[in-house]
Amino acid sequence: MPTNDYHQDNRKSWNAATEQHHSHKPDLIARYQKGWNNLHPDDMQLLGDLTGQRVVHLQCNDGQDTVSIAKFCGGDVTGIDISDYAIESARKLSKEANIPATFVRSDIFEWFEQNETPFDVVFTSYGAVGWIADVQQWARGIAKSLKRGGRFVMIEFHPLINMYEIDWSLQYDYMGGKCITDGGVGDYVGDDYEGKFKNPYKAHEFSWGIGDILGALLESGLTLKHFKEYPYNNGWQRFPEMKNVERRFYLPDDKPTMAMMFSIIATKQA
Repeated sequence: MPTNDYHQDNRKSWNAATEQHHSHKPDLIARYQKGWNNLHPDDMQLLGDLTGQRVVHLQCNDGQDTVSIAKFCGGDVTGIDISDYAIESARKLSKEANIPATFVRSDIFEWFEQNETPFDVVFTSYGAVGWIADVQQWARGIAKSLKRGGRFVMIEFHPLINMYEIDWSLQYDYMGGKCITDGGVGDYVGDDYEGKFKNPYKAHEFSWGIGDILGALLESGLTLKHFKEYPYNNGWQRFPEMKNVERRFYLPDDKPTMAMMFSIIATKQA
């Protein structure tokens, strides 16, 4: 199947899933009107002060992090996502919360090809890279989108935890980009561990390891400046027994310590 066909299947699946996710967020816009910041401390630290900088947030979903970047980090922020429903929701959130940001509905590879704007910062986060059908094409697009001296900033769930099902059985490849086709994007916002929500559209995920990701970024010409692994998840209770400490989810004490997230900063040569 061509790369774009995988992504278009995912667009339909994400449209259905995002609408379901929003059923759990009736007060979403009101929260942002009252000053909610959806970013985590780790995100804020990695991004820093973006005042006066041009920022693009890849695979921004419904724009919650994107508008938080605009409000709390500064900068001229653009969000890109393939989901029609997500982008419509993001534009509504930006307008009604009075937080200026630009949102573009596009397949990420098509946007990379069409974009001629050099950005100071390209940002991606939490659950994004596993939907990329070609990580090398993705890395080349990131490098193309950066101005000279610009930064790529990434914080993401670790591929190690994606090897496990929620019962801790080993089920999936760690690396190599193998395509995993399933019944569709689930209702993780509703902690739907039993799979009660039935997405009518199939979805395709891809198993990229740390070596796949770092290797692709280095091959694209970027220079690695930072890499870190974390023993917790921000904002996502991957396994039902995880402990929530201020939106950080930790494994229970009877499980071995393992990497749950990682972060990368890479720069384009000035």
